[in-house]
Amino acid sequence: MKVIPAIEDFMEKELFRHEAIRKQFVSDVLDIPMEEIKSVRIMNPFLRKRYKRQKLGILDVALELNDDTKIDVEVQVRPQSFWNKRSLFYLARMYKDELFVGQHYERLKKCVSISILNFNLLDGEENHSVYTLKNQSGRELTDLFEVHIIELQKQFQEENPVNDWIRLFNAREDEDLAMIKRQNLGIEEAVKVVKQMSLRKRIKWEFEQRQKDWRDRHAQDEYVKEQGRQEGRQEQALQVYHNCLARGMSEEEAIAISGLRQE
Repeated sequence: MKVIPAIEDFMEKELFRHEAIRKQFVSDVLDIPMEEIKSVRIMNPFLRKRYKRQKLGILDVALELNDDTKIDVEVQVRPQSFWNKRSLFYLARMYKDELFVGQHYERLKKCVSISILNFNLLDGEENHSVYTLKNQSGRELTDLFEVHIIELQKQFQEENPVNDWIRLFNAREDEDLAMIKRQNLGIEEAVKVVKQMSLRKRIKWEFEQRQKDWRDRHAQDEYVKEQGRQEGRQEQALQVYHNCLARGMSEEEAIAISGLRQE
C-alpha cells in the first residue's frame, strides 16, 4: 500500500499535533533523555512583524521545550537556494522576538533550528549535522544558538535514533514503514498516524492534487526557460550577423556564419 510521505507539510503538522511524537522527536534529534522533557508545546507558527516593511517570518512548526528552549522545525521537499541564510534568518528572528522594549538580555532563551531536507545541502556523508557557536579551538561561546540539518537522501553511517525518523520521512510504501525499528512509543504513534492519514480519501486527493500542481509548475517553468534560451541564441546570432556586415562581408556570408535563417 502506498502511503502519503510524512515530509509533506500537512502531514508534518499532523504528526506534531501529537504530544508523544513531539517529545520523542525532540528527544532523539537533540539527544535529550525523555525523563528530562517536561513538555513540548506548539507555539504560534507566525513570527511578529515589528515594522511595516519587515519580512514576515513563518515557521513550519514552532515548539517550546520545557517552557524555555524554542525550536523551529522546517521541512523542505525540493532544493532551495540560500537555505542556510533562510534558516539563520528565522532562527535569529525567533531569538530576538522574545525581547520586548525595556526588557533585559537575560530574558533571551535558547533557540534551535531543525531543518529536514529532501536534498543534499552539505559536503560530507553525515545525514545529521549539528552546529553551534564555537571558536577555532572548539571552545563554545554560547549554547543559545543550535542548528540541526537532517538530509534525508544520504546513506546511514551508523545506527542511531534519528535514523528511524529519516525512514519515516522517506517512507513511500507500507513496506518502508515496516523497516522502522519502533523501539519507542513516539515513533510507533508516528507510524500509526501516517498509515491512518494515508487511508483518508480527502487527504489522498489533496496530496495527488499537490503533486499535479507541482508537475504543472515544473512543466511551465521549463517552457519559460526554453523560450529564454531560444531568445538568447537568436540575439547572439543577430549580433554575429551585424558584426560580419560591419566587417564588409556580404549578407549571404553573414547569414551563413551567424546561423540565421534567410528570412
